[in-house]
Amino acid sequence: MSADVRLEAPAGLAVVPERAGAGRPRTEDRRNRTTRLGLGRPIPFAIALGPLLLLVIWAAGSALGWIDPRILSAPWTVVITAIDLTVDGRLPANLATSAARALTGLVLGVSLGLLLALLSGLSRAGEALIDGPVQLKRAIPSLALLPLLILWFGIGEPMKIITITLGVFVPIYLHTHNGLRAIDSRYVELAQSLGLRRGAFIRQVVLPGALPGFLLGLRFAVTGAWLSLVVVEQINATSGIGYMMELARTYGQTDIIIVGLVVYGVLGLTSDGIVRLIQRKGLSWRRTLAD
Repeated sequence: MSADVRLEAPAGLAVVPERAGAGRPRTEDRRNRTTRLGLGRPIPFAIALGPLLLLVIWAAGSALGWIDPRILSAPWTVVITAIDLTVDGRLPANLATSAARALTGLVLGVSLGLLLALLSGLSRAGEALIDGPVQLKRAIPSLALLPLLILWFGIGEPMKIITITLGVFVPIYLHTHNGLRAIDSRYVELAQSLGLRRGAFIRQVVLPGALPGFLLGLRFAVTGAWLSLVVVEQINATSGIGYMMELARTYGQTDIIIVGLVVYGVLGLTSDGIVRLIQRKGLSWRRTLAD
């Protein structure tokens, strides 16, 4: 004999039918979490909106005569000057020199900062010996060291590369060291309980844990490389974007100076965007408000 068995809810309780997919995180909810917090949806190409607004204000002020061209050349004048500098080869040659200097200093500074951060972050003795001098360098602007660097290394390429390196390694060290010290101690205990050797512990726990700090420091380091480059290229240089701008200042060529500033700005914005893309891809496992 068969009978239908029906389960009835106790009095006062309503039975809510189970929705399909209940209990699983909904992609729609994840995408809209910033909207619910009042932050709005991510804006495509948001990083370019601010510079575009400045360009519109600049163009409008020049067209309406509000901006004296002797003080600030019009955007179309700057574009024509940039084309002329590109055609005669001055802009590409100086740009290549500046990029080579910045890249060399960036590579050396990142390598030095990462090495010092690992030595200091993984050893109490290393921290005692390294952290103090680095914090001292942090308190001294690189510009203040230029007279001493010129006396030691002259005004050639070594002085310029070393100045850029000094402007790069400090943010790399600080943020990577902070990332190492911020690793949850529970991971250390787990590694000990699993019997991981020191090399495996560093590869599987320490380096992934310090990666967010390192990438954040890399963003500051890229900016520091371009800022240091601007300074060193205007001190007895014979090539580079800064040299081109300094020469234009001597002859009162505002349009060439603006071209140099725009090139510096585009290089800085582009390099920062590349690091942000690496940061987003490398830290895709993290869920933040920026996602």
